[in-house]
Amino acid sequence: MRVRDHMSPDPVVLGPEDTLRQARDLIKDKNLRRFPVVENGRLVGIVTDRDVRQADISSQVVQERRYVDYILDRIQVRGIMTPDPITVEPDTPIAEAAALILDRKIGGLPVVSGEELVGIITETDLIRAFISMLDALPDPTAEQ
Repeated sequence: MRVRDHMSPDPVVLGPEDTLRQARDLIKDKNLRRFPVVENGRLVGIVTDRDVRQADISSQVVQERRYVDYILDRIQVRGIMTPDPITVEPDTPIAEAAALILDRKIGGLPVVSGEELVGIITETDLIRAFISMLDALPDPTAEQ
């Protein structure tokens, strides 16, 4: 079983010049927790909901709404993203991707082919793969 069999293809991405507000809105609108950051067609980072929350908290410390809006529209994704994230390729064995996610304590991995971002594999994708593997097994409680 390979990453390509269970990844989410064509992930929603952000650019490094996108703002904290745009990232926050994407998290809310798309109900996603991580976004690859792409510049000129090349993966340059990843930003998570946690990165956005931490940056957002710093803007919420400011009491006046006009300053909060100013900060949300000025902080760029490049300032809160993790640069050069760990990646896997579509042909990577799914167990290897799962081990990376577990060992590095991360929630997902961008999937690249050459320099092109082709997908993302997340903890949720791995759980779905695990469920499909279990469903494929014979039911031990079924009568023979």
